[in-house]
Amino acid sequence: MESQKALKERFLELDKTVGPGDVIVVLPFNLTPTARKERVDGLVGFTKDKIKVYRDGALDVEYDIANVKEVKCVPGIGCTNVEIDLGEREVLLCRADMSMNLLYATVAKRLNRYLESGVFDASFEEEVDIYCPKCMRPYPPGSNVCPHCADKKKYLSRLWDIAKPYKGYIIASVIMYFIISALNMLGPYFNRILVDDYIKAEEIPEFAGFLTVIACIFGVSLLSRVLTILRSLTMVEASNKVITKLRSMVFNKIELLSLKRVSKRTAGELINRVTGDTATVHDFITYQLGEIVQQILVFFAVSLMLFIYDWRLALMILLPAPIIMVAHRMFWRFIHVRYDKQWTLSAKANSVLHDIFSGIRVVKAFGMEKAEMERYDKVTAAERDIAISNERTFALIFPVLGFFMGIGEFFLLYYVGNKILGGTMTLGEMQQFSAYVSIIYGPLNWMANIPRRLIRVMTSIIKIFDIIDEKIDVADKENAIDLEIKGHISIENVSFGYDDSKDVLRHVSLEIKPGEFIGIVGKSGVGKTTLTNLVMRLYDVDEGSIKIDGYDIRDISQESLRSQIGVVLQETFLFSGTIYENIAYAKPDATREEVITAAKLAGAHKFIMRLPDAYNTKVGERGYTLSGGERQRIAIARALLHDPKILILDEATSSLDTETEKQIQDALQQLAKNRTTLAIAHRLSTLRNATRLVVLDKGTVAEVGTHDELMRKRGIYYNLVMAQRQMNRMSPEAAKISESA
Repeated sequence: MESQKALKERFLELDKTVGPGDVIVVLPFNLTPTARKERVDGLVGFTKDKIKVYRDGALDVEYDIANVKEVKCVPGIGCTNVEIDLGEREVLLCRADMSMNLLYATVAKRLNRYLESGVFDASFEEEVDIYCPKCMRPYPPGSNVCPHCADKKKYLSRLWDIAKPYKGYIIASVIMYFIISALNMLGPYFNRILVDDYIKAEEIPEFAGFLTVIACIFGVSLLSRVLTILRSLTMVEASNKVITKLRSMVFNKIELLSLKRVSKRTAGELINRVTGDTATVHDFITYQLGEIVQQILVFFAVSLMLFIYDWRLALMILLPAPIIMVAHRMFWRFIHVRYDKQWTLSAKANSVLHDIFSGIRVVKAFGMEKAEMERYDKVTAAERDIAISNERTFALIFPVLGFFMGIGEFFLLYYVGNKILGGTMTLGEMQQFSAYVSIIYGPLNWMANIPRRLIRVMTSIIKIFDIIDEKIDVADKENAIDLEIKGHISIENVSFGYDDSKDVLRHVSLEIKPGEFIGIVGKSGVGKTTLTNLVMRLYDVDEGSIKIDGYDIRDISQESLRSQIGVVLQETFLFSGTIYENIAYAKPDATREEVITAAKLAGAHKFIMRLPDAYNTKVGERGYTLSGGERQRIAIARALLHDPKILILDEATSSLDTETEKQIQDALQQLAKNRTTLAIAHRLSTLRNATRLVVLDKGTVAEVGTHDELMRKRGIYYNLVMAQRQMNRMSPEAAKISESA
């Protein structure tokens, strides 16, 4: 997909009547308006005055932008369209395959804002760019890094920057690698002396000298092993410190990301990056990094000795190495992408596993065990197939490359045989020379397998830094303030969408005074929960502002803001632990009396005391050992213990029976006197104590008023109440059944 700069340049070449400053945005398209498969090279240019459509280099049609009421992205079957509303009619501007859908939706949303405000936000290119600009391959899901084109040296350099505080351990390990490599070089030398001067000696040698040589061989071997142990311990110490820091960096970054950024990736993928990928890097630093250093040292040391002894034979032995290295480089580029795909399938398998275990009650309730087994088998089979394919590729290619790498051994046999038969080489020299050649083939074969060793770790390093480099789109300002909140909320002309394709809220304005109990109602999907999410600053508004006590919430530190907001979410979540720990989560330093008081106000104390271990009862993962109503009451107690200045209730009483609901409503009525409360409810009777009701419709504030005022108005709220009453009205047949029961 071309960049906006390139598209504008193409458009300006076609249209000489406009200047660069007049072009707002240019959209490409590749399908004709009618023929589904017929391709075309087209551009739609939105200028300050006109909309011009060029098809295959010729102007096809143009419209006055002043007549446009709305720009729409309309997905079709296998294609996506851009349409404009001219008031009396709607016109199809262009059609393209689904690769353009995200671009079209994003630009349509921003063009509509341009039509209202006269300002076009051109920062969309980053967010719709799903292709690598170098190789044009699509980025992996949820990532902006191409594994094929990523600069591997840059990522290794960044890993070293993280390891720098522990460079003392690493330097000590490298020094020991030097010493161990030098000791390994002494072994063949002492063996030559042992063979030529003592075993094959013409005269009887001195026994003391013989013991000295044996002692030297033993000492070199012992010292080498002791240093190897110390080196391993040092590397383990360094690698664990580095990985602990790296794992902390990844986890902390995920914690700082907004919900919008986190939701781009599955829970299984995030877990894989925090644990699996860092474990891969840990193994690399602990076991493989040192091997790389040692093998390179041995290779150069032995090569130097071979060239000193006989440069012709050294060339024969080493000649295949560059050719094999080039072959490995070409193979690396091919297999690296396949390992990235294998990683993606592994993460997908983890996500499926996470979903199944998280929803195990639903799985069993619907008898879907077999279906879930098949689903998991299917995704693991895909991972298995690519893993087998990758390993088969290695199994086929590397033995061939290894054979050519070791072809110098045949030259060695011929060369050494001639020397010994000609009397110019002793048996000890032959053994020393053969040992060095054997040693050098170790590094050569090891380095031939470097791609296989590095592919996995490089994939993991790229995935880790992909998270670390993620943009924090909901961040505190440098001079963010800590505010003692009183509870005055001002929502001013707020527009927001979870992505760049659609607005959930549009031009919402609302003034909420301290201590007011505001009920937010409307049909599903109109933006009720979204509005409360914005007040908590879980997302930042796209347009407009939200102010608390006159301060824009983007100027308030997130810790200060959220520490004074209590929330009971629509989906109740309890942590694995005791009931007491879950309630006290909102205030870790709370006294036992405070926890029990909050539980009583939430109507939870009685059922907690009936449990075998009362407040020490473990609730299990996500609290599924408790009923939905019990979980909700604990969540309410947690919010009340927080003693917030602003209280947000998102369907807080939806899972409660009538008696408990009345008890909690009475408690909330008392608590709401000193705090601002925003309550979302589909059961409208739960909002009977609201100061005002706010009715949302199609992402905007449609009605505001008390229950009586809105009922008299006979608008949207009146229709909602009437529909709910109709649903609650029991038919005569149902009443008889109820009475007989």
